[in-house]
Amino acid sequence: MSDIHQLQEEIYSSVMKFPYMNVADKTEHINLLSELVEKQKVMYARLKLSDDPDAEKMREEIMRSAHAMGLPKNVDMSVIFNQMSEMISLMRDQFDIGTF
Repeated sequence: MSDIHQLQEEIYSSVMKFPYMNVADKTEHINLLSELVEKQKVMYARLKLSDDPDAEKMREEIMRSAHAMGLPKNVDMSVIFNQMSEMISLMRDQFDIGTF
């Protein structure tokens, strides 16, 4: 969990600078985004499989946060994380061909 929080902080602190980053920094930023989403996917999968009451509370909090950001109330977060991974892949592809 602390890994996820640390990655979020690093990404959020530099997201507005992305258009002004050099190639190496943009590549690193995209890699960090990918790493974050993969960690979030794994964490959410573990939460879904757990019967622990704390895991259930965390899952509910994730769902409340997602709903507050405009996602449908009963959205499948696994689908959202997969879509985020696809978007990051598209970013990487656009970056690789120089359209970013």
